[in-house]
Amino acid sequence: MTAMTEQTPHSDQGHPRRWLILGVICLAQLVVILDNTILNVAVPTLTRDLGASAADIQWIINSYALVQSGLLLTAGGAADRYGRKKMLLTGLVLFGLGSLAAGIAQTTGQLIAARAGMGVGAALLLTTTLAVALQVFPEPERVRAIGIWAAVNALGFAAGPLVGGVVLAHFWWGALFLVNLPVVVLGVVAAGILVPESTAPRSARPDLPGALLSTVGMASVVYVVIAGPEHGWTSGPVLVGAVLAAVSATAFVRWEHHTPHPMLDLGFFRNRTFTGAVTGALLITFGSGGALYLLTQQLQFVLGYEPLEAGLRTAPFALTVVLLNFTGVAARASRALGIPGSVALGMGLLAAGLAAVAVLGARGFGYGAMLGGLVLMGMGCALANPAMAVAVLNAIPREKAGIGAGIEGTVTEFGNGLGVAVLGAVLNSRFAALIPVSAASLPAALGAAGSEDERQRITDAFASGVETSQLAGAAAVLLGGLFAAALLRRAEKQALSAASGPSPGTASA
Repeated sequence: MTAMTEQTPHSDQGHPRRWLILGVICLAQLVVILDNTILNVAVPTLTRDLGASAADIQWIINSYALVQSGLLLTAGGAADRYGRKKMLLTGLVLFGLGSLAAGIAQTTGQLIAARAGMGVGAALLLTTTLAVALQVFPEPERVRAIGIWAAVNALGFAAGPLVGGVVLAHFWWGALFLVNLPVVVLGVVAAGILVPESTAPRSARPDLPGALLSTVGMASVVYVVIAGPEHGWTSGPVLVGAVLAAVSATAFVRWEHHTPHPMLDLGFFRNRTFTGAVTGALLITFGSGGALYLLTQQLQFVLGYEPLEAGLRTAPFALTVVLLNFTGVAARASRALGIPGSVALGMGLLAAGLAAVAVLGARGFGYGAMLGGLVLMGMGCALANPAMAVAVLNAIPREKAGIGAGIEGTVTEFGNGLGVAVLGAVLNSRFAALIPVSAASLPAALGAAGSEDERQRITDAFASGVETSQLAGAAAVLLGGLFAAALLRRAEKQALSAASGPSPGTASA
């Protein structure tokens, strides 16, 4: 059987089973995205059962996102070259094996390693799902398909804490990973039957040195951010990590400029649409990923909710994203506002929601007052996420669909990991500056306290740290959204000017 290339028999009308195919790839994608945030509600459980410190928790969460972000671009190139169906099936198998290893892990080190293995499979899955969708849908339906894909993406990200809470209410923490296995089996069978093979006719070889350098660089940045509050910003390990990050980043840029088959064409960044969309995608996941990580700890450690209760209380965020995307409200608003307007308004709403949750949650107003902030966050993500995905893909040639999906996935995954690391570091620094005892986590600090008054001061210090870090995330999202929207607006005007050309009888400026 020959592989389906970009010029397929279904290229004008689309594949006859395209909506079934979209359902299969969205199901595979959903479990991958869920695993970005499903562990957020398990922080107290992992702290208790595995003796995990605050830094351990950040690595357990971030090892998954970092491996994904480091391999997504190479995975996209491999899918374009060797076959998107092959890479989809390979990703499902690797993700399932990593999930099994994580479910039976006995130590924090084993869990971190298993999560990294899951990230390898997830990288292959994320790039191939969007690339397959682009191939099987005709042009008129492609925007709708991308919108559904983006909505499932946002749903998985936002619903992770809720799903995690439901699982933890009935099973031990390892079940958070083992529930992936039935979905993996179903995905392998359905993809094997339904998904057609496709390749890019002139795809380049995967850039393995580039993947290694980018992964080392991003991991080093996250290490510095996580280790700084724990060891001191001028300590030896942190300085070594900073040097390694700088050397890796420099070597990556030089390699990508000189290799004939770069994993990332740095010339893309000359396109303002691409740069603006990448900036927005990075910062919206920075804010929302970091916020969910902090929010679930705030609900459990400060307000005293159980994992299921905490997960249920994050549900308005997910429900808002789903309702606005699947009812078409977000798509209609995006068409009316345009991509720059959608990004500016969406990220402004997300920033406002983050600020509301931070201030109202820390000032003792309770969950009811935080609800409006969660709805604002959901409105912002529902509006901005699809617009930025479309902008990234529109700025890249269609024959590089795998690479385009890889770029979009890389920036969102790295943004999520960076949000957990940076906002977690702000929390840990503020907490360490305020508490009267030294400890690696809030439960450890409470255990070392000598009186009820001291325990209350420790809890208040943690709440203050959450507020400070959430406000820092809100500021980053707002400023980044304005910057991204300005770049997108300038690119749009430039494209319109180039298309219309100079008017007759007018002098050029």
